[in-house]
Amino acid sequence: MSQTKDPTLEITNSKSRRGGFSRRGFIQGAGVTGAVVPALTTEQAQAQTAGPKPIGPGPVNITLSVNGKSVMAVAEPRETLLDVLRNHLNMTGAKRVCDRGSCGACTVIMDGKAVYACSILAIDARGSQITTIEGFAMEGGKPHPLVESFANHDAQQCGYCTPGFVVAAKDFIDHHPAPTVEQVKDGLGGNLCRCGTYMGIRQAVVEASRKMRPAVPAAKGGANA
Repeated sequence: MSQTKDPTLEITNSKSRRGGFSRRGFIQGAGVTGAVVPALTTEQAQAQTAGPKPIGPGPVNITLSVNGKSVMAVAEPRETLLDVLRNHLNMTGAKRVCDRGSCGACTVIMDGKAVYACSILAIDARGSQITTIEGFAMEGGKPHPLVESFANHDAQQCGYCTPGFVVAAKDFIDHHPAPTVEQVKDGLGGNLCRCGTYMGIRQAVVEASRKMRPAVPAAKGGANA
């Protein structure tokens, strides 16, 4: 029994042989692509691992600039600036109260800005200038004007929040040399006093700002000089 060839099939096969795309060509191309992709992936992985080496998780040397001095502590990268100040550097003026950045008892000044030390990792504070209450409470053997004014106005009771308020007030006066009571109220809104001595605190800050202002030299001569 003779078999007849389908002319349509012959035309299709001849086109696939001439035409540029066949199943064999596709499989060969896929094999080449599969060999290239792993090489690219390896290069990308090497590029990602070529960055800085991770620090920790164990204790590491951390150098900080605190109150104008370079100090070093051996602490874990997970420790906050507050923990390192208190537990490693024996600077206990900043207090741990809420430990979640809402009360201000741990306030320090970092690079000219009041911040919560409990919300900053010590390792992230490297290279910054840090000022704590220990750095300015006594100047030349005398209390800082803020410390004097807080005492004059009974701006503390239990005293636990006082160092944070004094530090925050210093930063506030540095940026607002002649504040009003209302401005002090807004400016120190990030610090809380559980004893409620807010009126004394605000009056103390206004008084201290006057003492901290540079003296204005008297004008020489008068209108008829």
